[in-house]
Amino acid sequence: MSESSRDTAEGAGWGASQLGQYKGLMPAEVEKISWLNPQLLWAARNGVVASWFGDPTGRTRSRWVAQRAAAGAPADKVIRRADPERFSFMVIGDTGEGDDPQYAVVPGFLKVSQDTRFAVLASDVIYPVGSADDYGTKFFRPYQDYPAPIYAIPGNHDWYEDLGGFMRVFCDDAPPLDPEPAPRPLTKSWLRSLLWHRPNPADGQRLDRARQLRSAAAQRAVQPGPYWAVDAGPLRIIGIDTGLLGTLDAEQGAWLREVSRGPRPKILITGSPLYVDGEHHPCPIDGGGTVDAIVRDPEHHFVASIGGDIHNYQRYPVQVDGRTLQYVVSGGGGAFMHATHTIPRVSVADVHEKDFRCYPLRGDSLAFYSRLYGRRLHLRRFFTLTEAEATAVIAERLGIPPTRTPGQPARVTWRTRLVAGLLGAGGRPDRTSRFRLPVRKIYTQLFSPGSATYSPPFFKCFLRLDVTPEAVRLRCYAATGNLAQELDPPVEDEVIIPLTAGLT
Repeated sequence: MSESSRDTAEGAGWGASQLGQYKGLMPAEVEKISWLNPQLLWAARNGVVASWFGDPTGRTRSRWVAQRAAAGAPADKVIRRADPERFSFMVIGDTGEGDDPQYAVVPGFLKVSQDTRFAVLASDVIYPVGSADDYGTKFFRPYQDYPAPIYAIPGNHDWYEDLGGFMRVFCDDAPPLDPEPAPRPLTKSWLRSLLWHRPNPADGQRLDRARQLRSAAAQRAVQPGPYWAVDAGPLRIIGIDTGLLGTLDAEQGAWLREVSRGPRPKILITGSPLYVDGEHHPCPIDGGGTVDAIVRDPEHHFVASIGGDIHNYQRYPVQVDGRTLQYVVSGGGGAFMHATHTIPRVSVADVHEKDFRCYPLRGDSLAFYSRLYGRRLHLRRFFTLTEAEATAVIAERLGIPPTRTPGQPARVTWRTRLVAGLLGAGGRPDRTSRFRLPVRKIYTQLFSPGSATYSPPFFKCFLRLDVTPEAVRLRCYAATGNLAQELDPPVEDEVIIPLTAGLT
């Protein structure tokens, strides 16, 4: 087994001299996405518009679901597979930027996924706005050699063009919805319609050609809609659609309660993680209740919740009624890396720092961002921290031992402390003021790198889950863009999740 980032700096991808061979998989021309581009931000405005003038995704989703039901999709939205009691599947989240970080994941993903029965894409299949014509380079091409079906749940970016591209690709080439009646003038709905981004009428002309890249019968997966359940072996996997603003409409909430009943062990796949960055986000359901209340109900027999949207890996083992629920963030499948160094010392739901896992390690995240903004601000000598310096200052700020012992002792200086503070590094909860929390969030958003601005190590990740009647073995694998981790993807985290009621 290869060294991971918890073992050595080399295992994290630092100091590598040889890039991976993933570039041979990429198209000749690659769209470079920068989230500092005003034109791109304007195209992706629907989330902001929905928060100001009302979120229409619940109504639109209901129309998609009704269309699929009329076309013969099962009423309970359950995909019943013929998998054996022992099988494996993959989970990968927030993939579709179509650039180096996404393609750098592919060789390791294909290597680790050998003999798996299917894969699940958890959130944001296509950036920036879910256009149908982007599926060629951002879905069909990178995963053309994965031989099994791929199911997906949409993220907020897939909703920026009303989910049309997603429904065409994953839901049996669903036709566009009929236009809705024009809203009354001078209402919120009318203002929203004036500002709403809509797909180009010509979008999707390249889709039929792109489908040929994954045209084998064994690769075909038809979903009953944007939310679904898969019965596979002893397990039920439930995928929910949290839309633009991270909530569930009442209709989907009622379905989730119904499909969660019964003794079969369950794993939730969601576009909005329930625990993330040291905080609890239970995910409200229109009309009352939360997704997490459904997950926690012992009558529903959930054993884990896996969420995308946040572009890194995190795991929170939460004790609920004498059993352990694993709450996982897994959105590191291709899009830019969200910082982990901004996560404060963890203390939530009786999960503490010793129980918490994340990838990249906070020190690696801080070192990565210091290099990035040293270049961006033309202050490399001041901003750039070595991985050892970053690891040491994170340990000091959190009051914990270094997650990875540096090869050479690193002294924490005023400069390293200042850079860590400027880049929003987390601290201890008892030393975090009300001012510090919003500042960390601002830095996380402001300093999110676009794909045009950084190079390996990328700190990407994906999951493999091995299922038996007794347990699920979940492993998080790393992809850095370097050849060493491409040839032998390191395991960054591993946990055994019992499927027998009452065990922890």
